[in-house]
Amino acid sequence: MSLKAVLFDFNGVIINDESIHERLIEQLLLEENLTLKPGEYQKVCLGRSDRACLQDLLTSRGRVLNDTYLTQLLNRKARGYALELQKIEKLPLYPGLDELISQVHSRNLKLGIVSGAIRKEIEVVLDRAQLAEHFKVIVAGDDITTSKPEPDGYLLAVERLNQEYPDLNLLPQECLAIEDTLAGIEAAKKAGMQVVGVANTYPFHMLQRQANWTVDDFTDLELERVQEVFSQKELQRTTGE
Repeated sequence: MSLKAVLFDFNGVIINDESIHERLIEQLLLEENLTLKPGEYQKVCLGRSDRACLQDLLTSRGRVLNDTYLTQLLNRKARGYALELQKIEKLPLYPGLDELISQVHSRNLKLGIVSGAIRKEIEVVLDRAQLAEHFKVIVAGDDITTSKPEPDGYLLAVERLNQEYPDLNLLPQECLAIEDTLAGIEAAKKAGMQVVGVANTYPFHMLQRQANWTVDDFTDLELERVQEVFSQKELQRTTGE
């Protein structure tokens, strides 16, 4: 299949903000008279939706949550996230992001975001970074009931891209996902996609075992070569070789 779309994860791929999220989760737990254990955020939350992260953290401490209260906590976190970003003069976007987006556009590929973050948090960053126009399709953590490593977010992104671009006829195997976590890589692969692992959060060697391609940062990602691999697979499929 030819490459038609590139789907970005958000936290740890577009913006380097995991430390902010950890602080906010820790603060939410403190307000519930609970504490975050050392290393627990990395174990429970990395690569997963905020909803799944909070639910697991609170449930493991014997708290019974309904969806309404969980949504209230997530909205409180989103307000805190926006306030934290206001304190930062320059957003910690990953180097090479603008150039990669330009490459994607120059090759007439579609762009999307598939993230476990809630939509308010994604939009506040995209608006401030003047990136919103590039991402017509966003699947956020509040759009689905499951979390990575389940593939639902990626499959929904394919549906929404086909709705946004009716002539695209996009299939999952025509998408490239860009992920920084093992859960994210697994989700994209379960959806039938090939994945670039970018070593922003996990070590290179850990991602290399799971991803189709692994890079230290965006400047190492040769989109032309990736596109050639997709084209070769399409040729093999049509010729039966």
